[in-house]
Amino acid sequence: MTEEPRAAAEDSQPAPTPAPALEEAQGTHLVAHEDYLAAVEAVLMVAEEPVTPAELAAAVNLPVHQVQALLDELRAEADGTPLDWPGEQDTARAPRRQRGYELREVAGGWRFYSRSRYAEQVSAFVLGGQTTRLSQAALETLAVIAYRQPVTRSAVAAIRGVNVDSVVRTLVTRGLLDTAGTDPVTGATLYVTTAEFLERLGLDSIDELPHLSPHLPGVEDLDEINDAAP
Repeated sequence: MTEEPRAAAEDSQPAPTPAPALEEAQGTHLVAHEDYLAAVEAVLMVAEEPVTPAELAAAVNLPVHQVQALLDELRAEADGTPLDWPGEQDTARAPRRQRGYELREVAGGWRFYSRSRYAEQVSAFVLGGQTTRLSQAALETLAVIAYRQPVTRSAVAAIRGVNVDSVVRTLVTRGLLDTAGTDPVTGATLYVTTAEFLERLGLDSIDELPHLSPHLPGVEDLDEINDAAP
């Protein structure tokens, strides 16, 4: 007899409110919160400019207000600050430490940055690498840009078949590449070689770059192929 009122009281308690990012756009069905969190994080990892919540929402197929909640959670995780949503009792997901990077809201968008307190160490790494030899990937990227300039990163990536964003940043840092406006069609940044590049190669101008055709395999057979063509 005494258990019934208690059970009734328990049933009358309001259900815990889930994190805002857990509500599916089409209804109240809960979805994989961690997957959406990781998806937003992955997009931000490859972004070179601040990404707006609307752009992120389109990428992960969620409403903007839910993406905003995910961004708040990612920022809290990077800062080492637990973000307690109403009804959330799982403390296992609480961050253990502050990360070396931070998620900033700048220029109307969001982007990951290295934490300012480690600027000295980051600068030592980036600038210290200027005395090291270029990797094979950097040499190949530099060659493509030298012969196709002005050219966008996407065009270089299409030629090489791999992402070249980090390589281009390295070449710019070393003073071998520079920007030269934007593509009139796509608006993407155009890249060209610098005077430092010419100096390293002992050239006065790009026109002095060696012709590629003599170095391509099978070039000597092109005339015969053309002659044999109907």
